[in-house]
Amino acid sequence: MLLQDARDYQILFLSFFLFLGIGTRDWTLRPELIVTLIATCLIVQGLGVLVARQLDRSLFNLTWKSSWRSALITGLGLSLLLRADNYLTMVLAGTLAIGSKFVLQVNRKHFFNPGNFGIIAALVLTGDAWVSPGQWGDEWLYLFIFAGTGAMVLKKVGRWDTSAAFLISYALLEGMRNWWLGWTWDVWAHRLSSGSLWLFALFMITDPRSIPNSPNGRVIWASAIAILAFILRNLFFIPTAVFWALFAIAPLTIIIDRFWVAPNFSWFLKTQKNLVSARLTESKI
Repeated sequence: MLLQDARDYQILFLSFFLFLGIGTRDWTLRPELIVTLIATCLIVQGLGVLVARQLDRSLFNLTWKSSWRSALITGLGLSLLLRADNYLTMVLAGTLAIGSKFVLQVNRKHFFNPGNFGIIAALVLTGDAWVSPGQWGDEWLYLFIFAGTGAMVLKKVGRWDTSAAFLISYALLEGMRNWWLGWTWDVWAHRLSSGSLWLFALFMITDPRSIPNSPNGRVIWASAIAILAFILRNLFFIPTAVFWALFAIAPLTIIIDRFWVAPNFSWFLKTQKNLVSARLTESKI
């Protein structure tokens, strides 16, 4: 059945965002660089699966068929956020993004968001990469589009608590700063209407394979990201604060999972559950 896997929705929406940005925001993207980036992610994912299965025979559920969606999502996410002029920069970003999933693991779970890891790696290791956090502007139309599509994905995945904790924490901190400085509340609304902020909150920090497993852990983790992002943005004036905050807080997942024990998320099991639910619904009609 079509669109039973939550990743299918992510692929659909991220592709739509890419075309929306090109069509309405006058993005000057080079198609050949996007193709290079996405192809790199898919190829490295395939190689990673082959090596992982050779090293651990118990990974029978890990196949190219079951994992290509995740690689494509990473490629699309990087295409939306990362900018560069050099092919090698895109190859490096895609390779390290996907490679981090296979190398940086604890208890068969990667704790860095692949797309975020690729962005930070490209920024640190090359002088060619940059991120444009203001590329979506602050128009409410984009906010509604991101909120609506993000809600559909989060309903499928069941990680709405992560986005809620981040957005509420960040909004409260910005609100307190706004009150302390005596600014009007339209300034606060303006700072929270960034399309890039909502895209980050709904589609990046909600990756169920790299965030804490337990609901309590996810709330603490997302709130910590919001606090650090607020500090980096307002005290150190770093425009890409959210990406650096996610990268810095990501290893905290390991500690949180030890305090609040819960099963690792599995796309395979989640898809099977969705299929069973859909068949039960059809049988009642």
